[in-house]
Amino acid sequence: MPSNAYISESFTEKQSFTKNLSKEDAERFVEENAGITFKNCMERTDVQEITYLANRRGEVKKLFKKISSPVTFKQKKEKNYILKEGIPVPCLIELGVMTKDGNIVSSRYDKFRQINRFLEFIDDILADVKKMCCGEDGDFNGDRPLRIVDFGSGKSYLTFAAYYFLTEIKKIPCEVFGLDLKKDVIEHCANLARKFGYLNLNFAVGDIAKYSGETSPDIIVTLHACDTATDYALKYALEHNTKAILSVPCCQHEINSQIGKNTVEENSPLAIFMKHGIIRERFAALATDAIRAELLEEKGYAVQLMEFIDMEGTPKNLLIRAVKKQNVLQVNEAVKKSSAKDSILKELGVKQTLNDII
Repeated sequence: MPSNAYISESFTEKQSFTKNLSKEDAERFVEENAGITFKNCMERTDVQEITYLANRRGEVKKLFKKISSPVTFKQKKEKNYILKEGIPVPCLIELGVMTKDGNIVSSRYDKFRQINRFLEFIDDILADVKKMCCGEDGDFNGDRPLRIVDFGSGKSYLTFAAYYFLTEIKKIPCEVFGLDLKKDVIEHCANLARKFGYLNLNFAVGDIAKYSGETSPDIIVTLHACDTATDYALKYALEHNTKAILSVPCCQHEINSQIGKNTVEENSPLAIFMKHGIIRERFAALATDAIRAELLEEKGYAVQLMEFIDMEGTPKNLLIRAVKKQNVLQVNEAVKKSSAKDSILKELGVKQTLNDII
């Protein structure tokens, strides 16, 4: 086990903080906090789950549960990822995903899988984007690099990984830009980019809804841009004739906040979705993304709604992949079929941001 194979992450209302821990540090952290700071908590190893329960008198009880078929780290490594385990990636080492020898930090394996899955989506659309940007036989070069904007880049695991993948593995000249509201996070990412010599990877503090970059991106990425932030990112993509969009929406509260048991008529076919809060919330989220997909089709994109990674990794796992169509007839047909979203919005008596702003 590497000396710093554990990571702790703590949160305030607006920030999160990570710290690398040795095995001894992690054991000490559990001993000092399990059942005390955290009244109920669970520790999971490769072979068992340990649940700590504290009562009102401060007594801590441990419950042990054996994992019947543990997934070993060796089994996890069998997948043929774009970024290979055992090959150190400087930015992922610095961000706490890899150790210095290229092994994956066990607590960050889900993040490693998430990064690789997103890189697969980028790889899938590169040929179409290149054709639209550079012509049938052209290619990206120093004068015409591939341009990507990552809206809501956060700690920029994906942003750094995408830049590394494109420049070091695919050998594609590119310009990658990350935008986020958190000044301290952006400053940290900018410092890392300079440290690694990533000259064409830049970051800025800004609100997606107010961003007005001069260069039109070829690909726009949003990973868990919250609620209507996704809509403003999609609006920017449409206004700048972006060739491809990869968006994993998050926290689709807008429609859910407008509907309730009494907002849909009893004889409506949608009334059944309004009875239970958890169903209503999920229905509203799915309706939001279905409407976004329809709107993108109206504007000339071939759209797919896909599973990002399995539900074990994150419950926010729906990805909108949209690639610009070149066939005018396909675009016209999409517009003809777009009335379904208007019917849904009317039936629910709600508004949806992207529908209103484009």
